[in-house]
Amino acid sequence: MLTPRRSLVLNALGLYAVAFVLLAAFALQVLLGELPCPLCLLQRVAFAALAVGPVLNIRFGPRPSHYALSLLAALFGAGVAARQILLHIAPGDPGYGSAVFGLHYYTWAFLCFAAAIAAVAALLLSERQFPAPGEAPPRPGPFERAAVLLVIAVTLANVAGTFVECGAGVCPDNPVSYRLLP
Repeated sequence: MLTPRRSLVLNALGLYAVAFVLLAAFALQVLLGELPCPLCLLQRVAFAALAVGPVLNIRFGPRPSHYALSLLAALFGAGVAARQILLHIAPGDPGYGSAVFGLHYYTWAFLCFAAAIAAVAALLLSERQFPAPGEAPPRPGPFERAAVLLVIAVTLANVAGTFVECGAGVCPDNPVSYRLLP
């Protein structure tokens, strides 16, 4: 049975998962020098947007409208990732960037967005997690607050990395260097 308190824990776990994905993408960018293309950056935006629903659930208590925001972000992200997969589906196309466990980042992103859609839909099936009218939502504990702070910090790091890569202008289609670094 999914209670409002358990719902907060699951939302925090979702935030830790989003933070891990964004951190992994940022690590590939910084450690391996793999600059993200514009579609890759849009997928990162979608992952950050995916975190909005759980953050709102943790702050204000679980609500279907918060889950709907996450569903919309996941659908957008899945569409962008599918577009990039289709760009590189031709035989002999090496894809963009390095493969991780045999799949490119955008393929992993598509799988993560599909999993997020399924998870959010499953969470919406449990109505007992939503506080009754007039009932106070559960207060977030340190585990939930840390998840919110982590996903915000990792998102800001990705924003800073994107600014260093693209500057204030349009990001190049096939980036090879940072615009703001020599």
